[in-house]
Amino acid sequence: MNDEQLLRYSRHILLDEIGIEGQERLLAASVLVIGAGGLGSPAAMYLASAGVGRIVLVDDDDVDLTNLQRQVMHTTTRVGQPKVDSGSAALRQINPEIEVVALRERAQGARLQELVASASVVLDCSDNFETRHAVNRACVAARVPLVSGAAIRFDGQLAVFDPRTPASPCYNCLFPLDQGYQDAACSTMGVFAPLVGVIGAMQAAEALKLIMQIGQALTGRLLLLDGRAMEWTSIGVARNPVCPVCSTPGDITT
Repeated sequence: MNDEQLLRYSRHILLDEIGIEGQERLLAASVLVIGAGGLGSPAAMYLASAGVGRIVLVDDDDVDLTNLQRQVMHTTTRVGQPKVDSGSAALRQINPEIEVVALRERAQGARLQELVASASVVLDCSDNFETRHAVNRACVAARVPLVSGAAIRFDGQLAVFDPRTPASPCYNCLFPLDQGYQDAACSTMGVFAPLVGVIGAMQAAEALKLIMQIGQALTGRLLLLDGRAMEWTSIGVARNPVCPVCSTPGDITT
């Protein structure tokens, strides 16, 4: 690190658990953020400010006026722009030293596997079960840790799935695809604005911990937040020994 970086990241470096070695791990890392909306905004902004060297934003949507109530990476002047372009501009303003890759696409199949395989950590900030399951399968196949978040109305949830850890469940262990869970859209059900900030920031925190190899990851637990009562519930999640995704990694397809 140069003198300017030592100053920029000095409050991290002062932490015994991080120090120069931990900060250098962040600078060398690449984080894939799926979704540049309510969750992806705070998550990506904290990753950028913390000094993650490469952030890949993937989203195929444009900034809409209705997004601005909660998607803090975007501004009124950027309504109509692709979210990844708006997000890229915001992240570069926060930290011009990092590399931001803006991909306006809905990554699937081999393309998704390629993006996941090149990442240190993946953040699922999407808003639908189809994408979450596709990202989960790609992470299991590539053995890349996944930080999953969700928020709707006043309810939020957060979990970490780390296929490098034999006992870790995957997203499908928790929410099996064959159970037919229904997507809940913010456009019809609403979402409390600060809630996505809380969950997205915590996704960034878990990703940073994984990269720097500090603390205890959320692996094997599901955190649920009731935003009305501001109460957290932690639920243990075990790996399903017959999960069709993580119990047979050699047969995984996306």
